[in-house]
Amino acid sequence: MKRAMLVTLMIVSIGLFGCSDDDNPIANTMTAQVRVAHLSPDAPNVDVWVDGSVVLEDVPFQAVSGYLELAEGEHNVKVTPAGATTPVVIDANVTLDGGTAYTVAATGLLGSNDLQPIVLVDDVTPANGVAHVRFVHASPDAPAVNVGVTNGPVLFSDISFRSAGDYVSVGQGTYDLAVSVTSSGTPVLTVNGQELQANTNYTIFAIGLAGGGSLAALPVIDASMTDATAEM
Repeated sequence: MKRAMLVTLMIVSIGLFGCSDDDNPIANTMTAQVRVAHLSPDAPNVDVWVDGSVVLEDVPFQAVSGYLELAEGEHNVKVTPAGATTPVVIDANVTLDGGTAYTVAATGLLGSNDLQPIVLVDDVTPANGVAHVRFVHASPDAPAVNVGVTNGPVLFSDISFRSAGDYVSVGQGTYDLAVSVTSSGTPVLTVNGQELQANTNYTIFAIGLAGGGSLAALPVIDASMTDATAEM
């Protein structure tokens, strides 16, 4: 990724995972941590602007940035095609609380004039001995779904487009996950061999198009106690 992304990753290691007296990964409660996800399957590579300045360049579909450190309060986020100032495909004001981590995800279809951001509050405080995982539905044409362990318990129920399930705790291990339509039980996606490490928090995004055969899972690490320890 280009220079702006490298700066972002530096901020992650210095800001997000710095240690504090109470082991909170966000040491400065007057700032918020924000990452950006490009989850629109028909949108080109994009630039992301915050308060009038480009902070991420040439971001492709499926990319999730590291965390940017921003002052608490209201910020303007814009998204444009890479290398251009127009058209502005997303123009949103977001209010950020200090000491909180967020994901701002571009979702929907540009061709349907339905490109919109969703703002998620992230859990960046890993729990000792278990994994925390949540599911975010970002597939524009997929109905509400259930997500569970194959031949096992349901972890998330009736999650609709642009919605997220709460974090759940699971033991460390490798899981086969099944995604099915809530109303009919019809399977729409199988994720085999998803590894979940203890002391780590994850978000699993459903991305792509169910009708186009591109529906897929995009797992992302939100925070890791191992990474935090490595930065001490």
